Formats: sequence, structure tokens, C-alpha cells
Amino acid sequence: MQRVVVTAKLKPGSHEAAAELLRAGPQYDPGEIGLVRHGVYLGSSEVVFLFEGPDVENRLRDILNDQAVTASFAAWGPLLEGTPSAAHELYYWEAAGESADSAASATSDA
Repeated sequence: MQRVVVTAKLKPGSHEAAAELLRAGPQYDPGEIGLVRHGVYLGSSEVVFLFEGPDVENRLRDILNDQAVTASFAAWGPLLEGTPSAAHELYYWEAAGESADSAASATSDA
């Protein structure tokens, strides 16, 4: 399993527009492109996309080469300052027997 994070700086005043895009969900089916997990985190001045799945780096490359999918990213263009950058995982820790899903479920049950 691989994880890649893509970070992008938001232009001033674009936070609410970014939140609206995120509320609408992705313009592609994460499962269809082979992702196991996909999350997006919105800060006050940045947006962070998490992609997780087998061979995710190559799958992301395929997504970026798919004109239909990349067209859906066009809405982000006016909101971003500069070019997004990818960060590749070098360290990850998970408690034995735990996963992000089971931890979230335990938190919501409390």
C-alpha cells in the first residue's frame, strides 16, 4: 500500500470556494481508479489531498494523463497559488490491529 500527499497553497480569499468544491466531492470515482482511501484536508491557506492504494504513484500519473479527469481539476486553477507539489511517504506508523477505519469507528462509537 502506498500513500501520496499533494499540497497546494490557496490564493487569499479562496477558502470558501475551495470548501464548496470539496463538499461536491471528487469529479471521479476513487474506487474506479484503484484508490483504497482518499481524503482532502482544507486549512486556512492550503489544501492537502491524500491518495492511498496499491501502486498509487503510477495510478496518479495515469489520472493526470486522463484528459477527462484533469478537466475536472480545472475548477481548482483560479483558487491555487503556484503549482501543487507531491510529498511521498517516507515514514508511517500504525498500531498493531488498528487501521484508520477502525480508529475512526472507535472514536464515533464513544
